[in-house]
Amino acid sequence: MTATDFARQSLGQRIRHRVQRAMGPWGVFLQGFVEHPVMVGSIIPSSRFTIRKMLAPVKWDECRLFVEYGPGVGTFCRPVLERLRRDGQLIVIDTNPLYIDYLNATIPDSRFAAVLGSAADVEAIVKAHGHDHADYVLSGLPFSTLPDGVGAQIAAATHRVLRPGGAFLVYQFSAKARLFMARHFTCIDAGFEWLNVLPCKLFWGWKA
Repeated sequence: MTATDFARQSLGQRIRHRVQRAMGPWGVFLQGFVEHPVMVGSIIPSSRFTIRKMLAPVKWDECRLFVEYGPGVGTFCRPVLERLRRDGQLIVIDTNPLYIDYLNATIPDSRFAAVLGSAADVEAIVKAHGHDHADYVLSGLPFSTLPDGVGAQIAAATHRVLRPGGAFLVYQFSAKARLFMARHFTCIDAGFEWLNVLPCKLFWGWKA
């Protein structure tokens, strides 16, 4: 890459970041949905009621690594960071560079790392950040519309990367995610949140 190409790329990145800031989180989220509706699954971010209920079982004093799949514009990221211990880390994984760029530009927290990649590669990503395992993994990925085989890969990799006693936290509009979870997690708690668009099913899969 020449110096001119690098300068053009840097200018393009700066312009993109300025546009994203001007659009705000709702605009960026909508753009991501329009570009990748199958991977995003919802046109509106989760409600505060879903966030509170989903995170309620987490033992924050024991959590050193929290991982999230499909963070979007950070709807869960900020509440997680507010609760996370000072020496903890939050790693989020998304296949959409739009969301990763936005998160890196808007969350200036040393405990935060946004990774462009697949949730199926969570083990390698966790190790690359200096951890042996995760304490909790949160996912809003639409298991019902993921490409064939991907949902099963993600569920298996998540079970392997979690420590004993850790949990896979999943919120969905359908119950299909539980089918993938049940292959690996023998203890699955379930809930429901009406105050969300759309109302969603909640699952907590605990690793024995």
